[in-house]
Amino acid sequence: MNVSLDSTKADDIALVIEEAIVSGELAPGSVLRQEQLSEQFEVSRTPIREALRRLAALGLVDFVPNRGVRVRMISREELHEAFLVRAELEGLATELAAERMTAQDLEELEEAERRFSRISQELRSREPGEERRSIMGDWIRANHGFHDVIYRVADAPFIERLAKEARRNFSGPAVWAPGDHSLDGLYVQNEQQHRAIRQALAARSASGARALAHEHVLSSFHLLETILEQVGAQPPNWHESRARSRR
Repeated sequence: MNVSLDSTKADDIALVIEEAIVSGELAPGSVLRQEQLSEQFEVSRTPIREALRRLAALGLVDFVPNRGVRVRMISREELHEAFLVRAELEGLATELAAERMTAQDLEELEEAERRFSRISQELRSREPGEERRSIMGDWIRANHGFHDVIYRVADAPFIERLAKEARRNFSGPAVWAPGDHSLDGLYVQNEQQHRAIRQALAARSASGARALAHEHVLSSFHLLETILEQVGAQPPNWHESRARSRR
């Protein structure tokens, strides 16, 4: 019975910490101390250790010898690969959703698009630095909300799980480095691509929706890459990796 209760607690704790990492509340490189987490969640260290093991299995944290547990800092190669994988899966899920979208589903998707648009406009109206970082978690969640409608309609749980595993790798860096006004055009493009995807789904153009979703994810990599380079918040070996990719 105790093992079952600890397992349930570990699940709940892992979900809370995962959300904090993906939303940017916990920055890459942050140290997670078991004693502090134990006090925060008011549990013993047993479910804390189990929760951290589950997060490590998801690739969100690393166990560093003699240093404890840290929020993982992903390399450029890993980041790029995650986007390539998600682009393929996102395109496939969107193609499947085009064949199953109901009028009610489209209304839900349009509402998610409007919410993302409002937050994107609010982001662009703010000054670089802390003002932008304070809203980036909402921007990430609204972005996920739009795509989550498509995943639900696609009704392909395996594809959805793999796509969400891929996107976990790059949400946090965007939150901690939202960039300045010179990047506003890329944020606008991201917003416009959501609209184009919805319109293709409304037209039941499966191939068109798939192509747009694929392009959108790769464009999102360009957005994140540009953000990280601008603010000097690149993962380790970023510039060496990019130089090799251009040869």
